[in-house]
Amino acid sequence: MTQPSGVDLFDADRLRLVEAPPPRLSPEDRQAMDGAWDAAVRANPALFDGPVVGCTGLEREEPHGLVLTWVRATYRYYALRRVPGATVRLPSLFVAVLQPADDGRLLVGRMASWTTSPGRWQLPGGSVEPPPDGEPLDPAALRRHAARELAEETGVDTPADALTLWRATRGANGSVGILFRAPPRPAAWLHGRHATLTATERALGRTPELDRLALVRSPADLTGPHVSYLVPVLRRHSGTPHR
Repeated sequence: MTQPSGVDLFDADRLRLVEAPPPRLSPEDRQAMDGAWDAAVRANPALFDGPVVGCTGLEREEPHGLVLTWVRATYRYYALRRVPGATVRLPSLFVAVLQPADDGRLLVGRMASWTTSPGRWQLPGGSVEPPPDGEPLDPAALRRHAARELAEETGVDTPADALTLWRATRGANGSVGILFRAPPRPAAWLHGRHATLTATERALGRTPELDRLALVRSPADLTGPHVSYLVPVLRRHSGTPHR
């Protein structure tokens, strides 16, 4: 269903992933992409052009399933979104985790100052990387990736098989997120795990990707900039009526 924010939120009882050929760029698009990427790196030297999965399609498959078409790419392909007239605009694929506290509130995190979106609130998660040659990208691989992101960003260790597929989301730019739900945890324990992670990272001279956590129940609890999918996710989670 389409939300007022321009975000689609799909029920996802079953997910099938199909690999497609990498996007083909014209010489003009490739030159524009490289120029846009070089400019982005000059503005933020923390950027790196590592392997990443792009999403070129998300379709319903009856009954109650989704088919996701994906391609192998690198992060510089996303720079083409900023180039007027570019003929290739590759949507991204990411995973995110709904981590509830035992009182029903959801854990959200604020992106640190060194990231590509400083100050932005979102669910724990991140971009999906392609599997090694010969290994599948399937729901189990996405679940493992989501569990790893949750641990790396919040300090909350949860076995991958304890995460359940919840919904898929698609933003106005076509980017797709696969959302998993984790078992509830005590609120104080969640904050304590992040405090331990933060202390460990700072002892090594680093700042965690999520520099602050909060527990929220509905969109009214959000303060500051946030990812577009967060409001519809909170509405669905809390049962808040759409306005």
